[in-house]
Amino acid sequence: MSNLTDNELDLEKLFLPAWAQETPAAQRYAKYTGNEGAPREGRRDGGDRPRRREVTSGPGGPPRGQGGGGFRPGGDRPRGQRPGGPRAGGPRPSGGPRRDDRGPRRDFEPPAPLPEVNIALLPEEKGAESLGRQVKSTGRAYPLFQIASLVLQKPERYVVNISVKKKPDGTAIQPLFLCALDDSLWLGEDEAVAHVLKNHFATFYQIERTPTDPPKGTYTFVAQCGMSGVILGPPNHNEYQNKLRKLHAERFSRMPFDAFKARVKIVKDEAVVKKWIDDLSFKTEYVVLNVPEPLKLANLEDVEKHFRSVHKDNIIKAVDSHILNGQAARALRSRELVRAVRMTIEQQQRFPMQVATVLSQKFASQGLHFFKVNKTVTHVSVARPAYLDLEATPVSENIKRIVDFINAHPRCNRRKLFEALAPAAPIVVVPQPETPTGETPTSIIQAKAEPTAEQTAVNADLHWLIHQGHVIEFADGKLETAKKPAPRPPKPAKVEKAAAEPKAEQAAEAPPVAEVTGEPAPAGTPGEGTFEAPVSEAVPQAPALAENAPVSEPSPGQSPNELTSAPPVS
Repeated sequence: MSNLTDNELDLEKLFLPAWAQETPAAQRYAKYTGNEGAPREGRRDGGDRPRRREVTSGPGGPPRGQGGGGFRPGGDRPRGQRPGGPRAGGPRPSGGPRRDDRGPRRDFEPPAPLPEVNIALLPEEKGAESLGRQVKSTGRAYPLFQIASLVLQKPERYVVNISVKKKPDGTAIQPLFLCALDDSLWLGEDEAVAHVLKNHFATFYQIERTPTDPPKGTYTFVAQCGMSGVILGPPNHNEYQNKLRKLHAERFSRMPFDAFKARVKIVKDEAVVKKWIDDLSFKTEYVVLNVPEPLKLANLEDVEKHFRSVHKDNIIKAVDSHILNGQAARALRSRELVRAVRMTIEQQQRFPMQVATVLSQKFASQGLHFFKVNKTVTHVSVARPAYLDLEATPVSENIKRIVDFINAHPRCNRRKLFEALAPAAPIVVVPQPETPTGETPTSIIQAKAEPTAEQTAVNADLHWLIHQGHVIEFADGKLETAKKPAPRPPKPAKVEKAAAEPKAEQAAEAPPVAEVTGEPAPAGTPGEGTFEAPVSEAVPQAPALAENAPVSEPSPGQSPNELTSAPPVS
């Protein structure tokens, strides 16, 4: 169990108490020095801190807090009077609102609705197979939903399946687009194109800068975006308005233009002005790569048009579903998708129905079984509980001892069972050899005793009982026997019974009917020798009713008139 990977779980360790799950090398008390109980500096006697000096409300007045409301310079004044005269603007109207100088209250917008896509969390394939193998090898019964919760604790243990929801006509409500360069998922084609041009620009295009004449004139200040830091140039420059509109459309389209424009600031720093002049002193062109003929584009708008017409269909594709591992799903670039995935993970961590359902399907395919404890908690195990009737089932004496001990000691474990039925051999203590320096070691080594024949037999019988479902070993090691199923309540009497009785009595008084059989008649019977009725002409034989015998109840598909009595042929 120690060579498991990160996406696999060690069930034996995870269901132990918290103190048993820690590694032995963990030094829990390394941060303590041993002097935590020593008195602080300045109080060597270790006594309590001296009481604070009492503050009086004035010369000769009572201590503060004992009436008077504390010392007020200028003497006490009656309540309701203000120093310096009455309240400015007149007294406050009774029952009126309090003055609030904090400004207008902000109205927070509700969050945007989540995208209409299906998001399912699935356990990792190899991890689920490893869990099934552990349940088989240990033979213990593990709570299914707790295993699902353990799977969701780390993103390496599950995958996320994102798929589209479709309308009745078959079209997607919210389409999904996949970037083939990095397997990133997007809700819109424009978002995917912007992602490729931002993060994979060098794959398709190359920037080429050619020196040109700098702008003429003297500039002492420039306008700069206060949020992105982009230098827009002087407000009186002929390209200023175009740059301002373009920046707002590309990066701040959700913000009103007037609010965005108010965030633009004027900068008089010489370094910033010089940087703007240097940028205009070069002509920027974009060279298209991986094409047979050389091609240069003048601006980014032409670059985007070229990408859409040439590369978009090969790089960005519409998909119906896509599976990501847990780490990649948490690192999605689309904010709406990340929010939807995060909310799905939080919902499943509260109640992991999706993961538990998939785990149950995978466990069932591996031959495992499920049952409920106290009709509430679903467990998975190698076998369903099956009651073992010791009086009706012939079993060995050793199995009877195991079952009787577990019944007499509820919630016992293997150690107590073996101590009672197959005690271990005495421990052999072997002292360590002397060290080269001649010192006698103080520690000893306990030799590992081999299991006795009795222990081996008890272990084999317990293994058989567990795999047959007669004994249940839970995840915490507790042992219980399968209980005898409660008897089913009797079925209610049928309504037709009262109506069938008089008709059955009439049928009992009917005249005898000769019995026709396919067997030869006895040798002493008068008349013809033997007779065998054909199958097609055979008359169905009515059941014989003994004298004073109770009348039988008709079956659900039988009419009461079909009940007839016929004595056997003598």
